[in-house]
Amino acid sequence: MKRLFMNVFSGILFAGLYLISTAAQAQVQPSFPNMKKIEVTGSAEMEVIPDEIYFSISLREYFKDKDKNKVEITELEKQLQAAVNAAGVPKDNFQIENISGYRYWAGRKKPVDFLESKRYVLKMNNLAKVDEIMSKVDAKGIEYVNISRYEHSKIEQFRKDIKTKALQAAKDKAAYLLQGIGEQVGGVLEIQELGGNDGYPIPYPMYRESNQMMMSKAAGDVMEQAAEPEIDFRKIKIRYEVRAVFAIK
Repeated sequence: MKRLFMNVFSGILFAGLYLISTAAQAQVQPSFPNMKKIEVTGSAEMEVIPDEIYFSISLREYFKDKDKNKVEITELEKQLQAAVNAAGVPKDNFQIENISGYRYWAGRKKPVDFLESKRYVLKMNNLAKVDEIMSKVDAKGIEYVNISRYEHSKIEQFRKDIKTKALQAAKDKAAYLLQGIGEQVGGVLEIQELGGNDGYPIPYPMYRESNQMMMSKAAGDVMEQAAEPEIDFRKIKIRYEVRAVFAIK
């Protein structure tokens, strides 16, 4: 009798658990499992000209004469700072990035002196002003000037706009596909962001000294070539793609 009771109880418990499980599954199923729907992808892209250009400028001490009359880094820095201020560059756009140094050797002799170098970050919005700034610095003390990276001040807003346009493109695609079979697109049921990318131009060096003897005229010529105001920057390409599922009316 006890055994019969246990078997009946187990059967009832199993049936109860089965009903609970079935009810839970029913709750997660779509309200309209047989709803007609269409799945499409949409993409959008745009190109923008960078309005934030980051320059890496390195100044280095040197000797005016062989092993004598060293030009100090403080003198070179004062020249650069004065030129930056004269160009109206905000204080936050000009900062020291790194300080380094090395011992200067004359042949096989002992080191003559310790030469210091400093690297700066300069944020600008055009190349013409950089030409103006660097022309006021002792060219022999300029180790190199690089364009390190590009940005745009409104890049985040551009990304949002492109994502919205990608979704609009998906809806337009669904609409014209359905129009061909006499159907109409309904509300969106599902959206999935498939990804995107920002195609930034590759930074490149503007000029670099050769054997610590870069002459002022040579530097000026190279800077003039690199700073042509009529030539636009290579544009930043922003692209995104989405997958969307729409109901069919």
